[in-house]
Amino acid sequence: MSELSTSLAHHLLVALPSLTDPTFARSVALICQHDDNGAMGVLVNQPSEYTLGEVLAQMEIPTDDSRLRGQVVLNGGPVHPERGFVIHDDARSWDSSLAVGEGVYLTTSRDILEAMARGEGPRNALVTLGCAGWSEGQLENELSDNSWLTVPADADLLFSTPLEQRWQGAASRIGVDLFRLTDYSGNV
Repeated sequence: MSELSTSLAHHLLVALPSLTDPTFARSVALICQHDDNGAMGVLVNQPSEYTLGEVLAQMEIPTDDSRLRGQVVLNGGPVHPERGFVIHDDARSWDSSLAVGEGVYLTTSRDILEAMARGEGPRNALVTLGCAGWSEGQLENELSDNSWLTVPADADLLFSTPLEQRWQGAASRIGVDLFRLTDYSGNV
């Protein structure tokens, strides 16, 4: 983090229109960990082809909650797409949990999914498959190349804003209208 004075953990990365990589175009990533070794985050606005019901069934975790079964699982990123990540607002001691920031946690263990299936899980939770990773200095280089905006994380945006509104919604938190920006080729 030599070019960056503070960690970007508990911040959102908002892809600028110039970022055309199909994996990250128009994406919003919650940075969960950022230090001298690199960064790890989870995309929070890209639906996958799976529902939580399908994931729970594959893991042999039963639930009678039809709303939970219908919840969209997000595409969290290209790294470890077979692995589940749960972003939530519950401070209980779940196995394999990381405090991302005030009131936001990342958990990778089965116990949280079992609790959710029983109706005893976090009040708010996003389930993703996969994550995004940046090697040492990579995120700083992408920031200096103007690929991303950084925005403080916001629980309302993470848990209440509809997926299709998160990209512009995150940018608007700092006064940016992404639809008024042009990419480097002059396209809107």
